[in-house]
Amino acid sequence: MRVLALETSTLAGGVALVDGERLVAEYLLDVSVTHSERLMAAVDRVLADARWAPRDLDGIAVSIGPGSFTGLRIGVSTAKGLAWALGVPVAAVPTLDAMAAAIPWAALPVCPVLAARRAEVYASLYRHDGDGLRREWEYLALPTDELAARLTEPTLLIGDGAAGITSPHARRPAPPRRVPSPACVAVLGRERLILGDSVGAAELAPLYLRPSQAELRHRAATIR
Repeated sequence: MRVLALETSTLAGGVALVDGERLVAEYLLDVSVTHSERLMAAVDRVLADARWAPRDLDGIAVSIGPGSFTGLRIGVSTAKGLAWALGVPVAAVPTLDAMAAAIPWAALPVCPVLAARRAEVYASLYRHDGDGLRREWEYLALPTDELAARLTEPTLLIGDGAAGITSPHARRPAPPRRVPSPACVAVLGRERLILGDSVGAAELAPLYLRPSQAELRHRAATIR
């Protein structure tokens, strides 16, 4: 199965291609150019370098969040458009799941942490067992001190929000990157598609854990 993955949940973003269990290509760019300017160019680039045509794709995987509201909207909208145009299924991959999958078979629990606004972070907790990766918490948006209080045993913290968590239980590996991996989105997305766990383009939506700044301003104006 050939799958194209899109990852736009942070300022860094990129795309990846998998063919069966083989990672064919991964493109990651952590610069201040918006996803709307570079995402389709990245898709075109990896497809051209792999010598694939869009019609060669069997499915799309997209990181649905939590993360940047604008980035997620762009990624999900692009996935919708590609799925409609190509007539292929879409796998919706939670961003924190893909981040935890980047550290396979860790002996310690893994807590991916993404920076959010208003001194909050997005996080969850995962543990590897004999059956693979198991999520133990809900997807959370919470203050950094509340996340620190939840850590009751040595835990690997990864992601761009990990540095802001102060806890004696925090363990911070030195990963090659602090941002979500398009390749992990591709791998998890392919697994979901094989199991028939796909989402229709019309139903595909970002995973938001809190209202956007625009929604908060609208609520405040309504109350007044």
